[in-house]
Amino acid sequence: MPTEATLAHVLVSKYADHLPLYRQAQIYSRQGIDLDRSTLAAWVGKSAFELTPVYEALMADLKRSTKLFMDETPAPVLAPGRKRTKTGYFWALARDDRPWGGDDPPGVAFTYAPGRSVQHADTILKGFSGALQVDGYAGYNRLLKRPAQDVTLAYCWAHARRKLHDVTQSGAAPIAQEGLAQIQALYRIEKELRGQTAEQRHAARREHSKPIIEKLELWLAQSRARVSTKSPTGEALKYIAKYWRGLCLFLGDGRIEIDNNPVERAIRPIALNGIEPHGYLAKTLTAIINGHRQSQIEELLPWKMD
Repeated sequence: MPTEATLAHVLVSKYADHLPLYRQAQIYSRQGIDLDRSTLAAWVGKSAFELTPVYEALMADLKRSTKLFMDETPAPVLAPGRKRTKTGYFWALARDDRPWGGDDPPGVAFTYAPGRSVQHADTILKGFSGALQVDGYAGYNRLLKRPAQDVTLAYCWAHARRKLHDVTQSGAAPIAQEGLAQIQALYRIEKELRGQTAEQRHAARREHSKPIIEKLELWLAQSRARVSTKSPTGEALKYIAKYWRGLCLFLGDGRIEIDNNPVERAIRPIALNGIEPHGYLAKTLTAIINGHRQSQIEELLPWKMD
């Protein structure tokens, strides 16, 4: 019978350190411990079953917020019987209110799905209403067609900036350079606002960022008229124009970030809410095995464990 610490070690080795179970079995064997891979797999499955209520509580806590980040990343998955991998996706739902001094703790929950269809995002977000900060993946637009129309999409200036930056890497690109300079001015303002309240950020953005956005909007229209839509510069400008409304949402809400970098940092590598995973999992599994009440499951969320 494994201890909770042993289970935590197997889980962290597999999911955080990328050690497949057969390699873990080999390591144990070198130490004179005979543990078949099927035994380790059974431990992982049982642990996942016991931890499911904690995961569900984490998801519920995140979705009570009215401002979240979302992103997806591919994950190779073994295809049974095919002797090769297929591509699945981890969908990350994250909260980080620290830049504006929000009361809710930062957190991230991952959901596996076999594909990238936004139907998976819609299912994950069931029960959530508010502002969702995302990248430029067009599939997210489907969320705007919810019957309740309860989700607004805030888009990412880092992705817009990247489109222009890529153009400048292939040669002289004065229009792209102009755009980059204006976006950089927005980021300088954001650097000064980090840590201020949502109300202070909103007021400062209206005073300092809004004039830059208005100038950018005029520049965007004039620049698109000067270049071919099929040129690299034209394609970059088309991207910005397509997501313009969502790119400007941060002006009206001090809680919204200028980009979705917080969730991208959380998803590479797959993180566990900024805590030490082995200690957390060992304590959580111990509490569950000792009969922790289901009605008090929120006490086992990452930020509530010592």
